[in-house]
Amino acid sequence: MDPLIEGYRKFRAEIWPAERARYEALAHWGQSPETMVIACSDSRVDPQTVFSAVPGELFVVRNVAALVPPYSPDPGHHGTSAALEFGVRVLRVSRLVVLGHGQCGGVKAMAYGAPPQARDFVASWVEIGKPAVLAAGEAPEGRLDRIEAEVVRLSLANLMTYPWIAEAVTAGRLTLQGYQFNVHTGVLASVGPDGLTPVE
Repeated sequence: MDPLIEGYRKFRAEIWPAERARYEALAHWGQSPETMVIACSDSRVDPQTVFSAVPGELFVVRNVAALVPPYSPDPGHHGTSAALEFGVRVLRVSRLVVLGHGQCGGVKAMAYGAPPQARDFVASWVEIGKPAVLAAGEAPEGRLDRIEAEVVRLSLANLMTYPWIAEAVTAGRLTLQGYQFNVHTGVLASVGPDGLTPVE
């Protein structure tokens, strides 16, 4: 814990004094972020860092491979779906962003199978990405890159299976956007239906 506690001390000494009024306002008025981000749990891809966001700006849910499961209201435990429901129906965010990234371990598990020591939950979770793997094709050159982009497209498509998301999008109250972050180059690209467009 020592490095984390040192980080906290740095936060209290250097960041808290400048941000105190923001935190106090957030504590008093509550949160009202405009943007919700669905991102990967990967330690190299922190949405707040990538978007230079401040506290209160982003409502974030992170999971393996930034996957959005299809709408399935049953008694199972649905962490990502619960976060979506809270973000869209309670906080009423106006923008949903799916943030994928390069060198994704979850995508690797989709393509080649989950690591043997991660079969209790990871193996079944990455099955959600099966349509993305199929859409990427079998050509070996750049296959993982293609799957990574297809996973973002799949998550965007799965978002539209949630009736209250589809309704908000149709009414113009909510927009869906997909991006991919390249860990090696630091470049963020918009994921469109036909390819990636680097953000200038």
